[in-house]
Amino acid sequence: MQNAPDDMLKAISARAFMDEAEAVSALMPYVEKLAALETPIMARAATWTKEIRGHAASHGVETFLHTYGLDTDEGVALMCLAEALLRIPDALTADALIRDTFEGRHWERFTGGDSWMMNMSSWGLLLTGRVLDFGHDAQHGVLKVLKNLLTKMGEPVIREALKKAMTLLGGQFVLGETVNEALHNSQSYIKRGYRFSYDVLGEGARSDAQAQAYVQSYREGIAQIGKTVTPGTALFDAPGISVKLSALHPRYRLAQRERMMAELLPRLKEIVAIAKHAGITIAIDAEESSRLDIELLLFGQLLADPEFSGWNGIGFVVQAYQKRAPYVIDWLAGQAQKYGRVIPLRLVKGAYWDSEIKWTQMAGLPGYPVFTRKEYTDVSMLACADKMLSQHGVFYPQFATHNARTLSTVVELAEHYGWARGEYEFQRLHGMGEALHNLVVADYPSRIYAPVGQHKDLLAYLIRRLLENGSSSSFVHLLMDEHKSAEDILADPVAVARAYNGQPHPAIPLPRDMYGPVRKNSAGMDFGNLAQLEELLAGLPTVDVMTVTENKLPPMIETARKAFPGWSQTTVNARAIILERAADLLEKHCAELVALCAQEGGKTLADGIAEVREAADFCRYYAAQARNIFSPHLLSGPVGESNILSLHPRGVFACISPWNFPLAIFMGQVVAALVTGNCVIAKPAEQTPHIAQRAVALLHEAGIPRDILHLAIGSGETVGAALVADRRIDGVVFTGGTDTAQHIAKSLAARGGPIVPFIAETGGQNCMVVDSSALIEQVVDDIIISAFGSAGQRCSALRVLFVQEDIAEELLALLAGAMQELKLGDPHDPATDIGPVIDAEAQSTLLAYIEKMKGAARLIASIPPSNLPGYFVPPHAFEITHIGELAGEVFGPILHVVRFKVGALPQVADAVNSTNYGLTFGIHSRIDEHVQLLISHVRAGNIYVNRSMIGAVVGVQPFGGENLSGTGPKAGGPHYLLRFLTERTVTVNTAAVGGNVALLK
Repeated sequence: MQNAPDDMLKAISARAFMDEAEAVSALMPYVEKLAALETPIMARAATWTKEIRGHAASHGVETFLHTYGLDTDEGVALMCLAEALLRIPDALTADALIRDTFEGRHWERFTGGDSWMMNMSSWGLLLTGRVLDFGHDAQHGVLKVLKNLLTKMGEPVIREALKKAMTLLGGQFVLGETVNEALHNSQSYIKRGYRFSYDVLGEGARSDAQAQAYVQSYREGIAQIGKTVTPGTALFDAPGISVKLSALHPRYRLAQRERMMAELLPRLKEIVAIAKHAGITIAIDAEESSRLDIELLLFGQLLADPEFSGWNGIGFVVQAYQKRAPYVIDWLAGQAQKYGRVIPLRLVKGAYWDSEIKWTQMAGLPGYPVFTRKEYTDVSMLACADKMLSQHGVFYPQFATHNARTLSTVVELAEHYGWARGEYEFQRLHGMGEALHNLVVADYPSRIYAPVGQHKDLLAYLIRRLLENGSSSSFVHLLMDEHKSAEDILADPVAVARAYNGQPHPAIPLPRDMYGPVRKNSAGMDFGNLAQLEELLAGLPTVDVMTVTENKLPPMIETARKAFPGWSQTTVNARAIILERAADLLEKHCAELVALCAQEGGKTLADGIAEVREAADFCRYYAAQARNIFSPHLLSGPVGESNILSLHPRGVFACISPWNFPLAIFMGQVVAALVTGNCVIAKPAEQTPHIAQRAVALLHEAGIPRDILHLAIGSGETVGAALVADRRIDGVVFTGGTDTAQHIAKSLAARGGPIVPFIAETGGQNCMVVDSSALIEQVVDDIIISAFGSAGQRCSALRVLFVQEDIAEELLALLAGAMQELKLGDPHDPATDIGPVIDAEAQSTLLAYIEKMKGAARLIASIPPSNLPGYFVPPHAFEITHIGELAGEVFGPILHVVRFKVGALPQVADAVNSTNYGLTFGIHSRIDEHVQLLISHVRAGNIYVNRSMIGAVVGVQPFGGENLSGTGPKAGGPHYLLRFLTERTVTVNTAAVGGNVALLK
């Protein structure tokens, strides 16, 4: 019986993170036949390579990518300049970026060659329409001229010259800033035999307004392209258009599946219908691997739509670097047969490799969705080509490659399977692979994939293309290296893959192993993976939260004190093993804990996963740290004397944890005290006792004796106060409000007896500063998650946004639109972005504050309230004139915005410091001078640059503040455990018995 589409797609998604050796092994049967075709493959590829090398100097982009490697400061600097300069509206920031790019680097290395483009790009000086010619004595002449220019960098002529130069550079990758311009610029290529697929630059809409604008640009673009189609032109000979689904809807992801089917799918169908009417093909472009499953679901709906029955213009793009690629091709073939279609299928290698690797590691996934070796991707490309060509009547095969060997191999495979030359095509990116495709376009159809859009928006394309084609191992790069022979360039990837035996790249460990042998990374999940998401939802139990009663403190404290001597004498390794066992149990019971966090703490499923991961990370990190710090230190001193420093547990710790991280912070405090040999009385927040109960039960199951770890349920006013006041408590660790921390400090000081350590992590008036060089879309993403994630109930959450006035209107308009897309609702629903706040008191306080601010500040945006029962507070953003207007931290989804003038960063830093908090701080800027100024002036424990300012990872971003934001040391850092210990030094006079043996040696 044929599986339902979702079942088939779940089987594909289950292979996303498959073992690399297994994935490579599965490809090998499809490339076995290539050994018999090696001679003609190599001969053709070698001929093309020789011809290309004979004309290499004329192909500027290839020369550019060869010259500016991503392993040079200059390459990165020029990439940043191109990415940011054209979008900066004000002169002072643009000048700062230019200074940042050119000062302190060795640009003379890249001048004096034969390429006009290299000399122009190296200095970016296109004055009065002319490239400055520094001659062959560039190393001296250029430096002198550059130095003189840098002293006058504020002059408009230099700034405008560099903008023109960056526009010229952008023009190498973007065919035209409008569709009409691109159509005009394509004519010279069409006369040489090229076809075109136009990609209207539009990806990653953040608001519905942006998405609607992109939809309209697709409507207009398709209509304009359609006008160029001569009546009677065969569908696959006509131009086409590529569409990125992230441009059509700001919430394009699997977790929003219902919205995608109700909102995105109709938009997509409309665009497809327009393309059908225009007589051109439309390709659904590939994006990140986490969007593949929702893309396949939507594509299946398109094929099933009767409106498009019998029309073969709906295309798909498969990325060969994904391990799922061959299985996706199988599914597509089945869909084509089911609906009687021929699918235009573009096979590409993939252009998100670096971000896929980083994201997979951060997410703690079981494996990488992409291959870690370039050679495996090359093999996958060939195996997928074999799959495509071995089936007639289901695909119109399209092979996007700039690699001569790959192209030659496809030609041989096509002949092997009986394909005529016009029945498939090759593709290249505009600005890339031109030399190769110029040689083949007369004999084989070749299509140019041509980005269209404003040069200031070319960020994603420029950087992605540099990453994809500018690496030292790419064919384009090797081709331009005169020291590489044709045999080296055209090496058989199948033979290389066999030599590697399918083993992953040794420098790219699995996410689980990214911290080396010391500890495992915590296990996460991909909410864009159909199999993983449905497994989580199916495994969520129904949690029955019952009322709990307060414990009696005196007996448990006394029990703990009696148990302390024995526990303190256990080996540190034995205690560490228990913590590692507890981490494994946390992950084993992940679904249960996530459900409990949603039910009792109002946490969304994604926040629940993050909570379990952080708790597990604390267990493993502190276990590893404890093993390192307990060895006695032999100190240097005079001969005849031994001096040894050792660490020892203190006794019984009171661990008082908050409700906003009821599992992670609770666990972090408790296991830090336990692994250092202390006993623990754990007092969780009164709002989340059941989560604490389950955590303690898992610790007991892992091996912590019951007389060592005790759970004290009750209110802060009763149980918490009694704990702090009890002289039998040898230390207190607390996370919560600043006022409560100060009260605890006073109570400890007043109780008399020994002076005990107090570790406090409190809140913050956390700020983010955004200058006009920042990428607004990225900024908005980071603002949304930093300010409104977890309903703003994080001590690290963004409270005050400082934005340079030159970009404020644009940024705030996009932020307002992005806020409208947030879903406030049931935390058990994967589509929910923001759950309820913790209780009725918090809700009442926040709603009252919002009403107050409506009369005292300008409302930027808010979202409608939820109709569901619960303590919901809709996110709000207000504009104020100065941070001094705020009395203190507002613990909820409320953002305050302050504008600042260009050049006022020192004053902004002073304003941030004036709050006397110092927890988290965010910076968005492409200018290192600005970044360093803020880092050096702002007093904050955790500073984040060009990313969100929440989600500190244990052992990676140790977390904790200063001033009103805490005492330190940082949780999840190398100094944290030391605060749970006392130091003892033993000095022995080894010469006391007479004489000094050490001197006689």
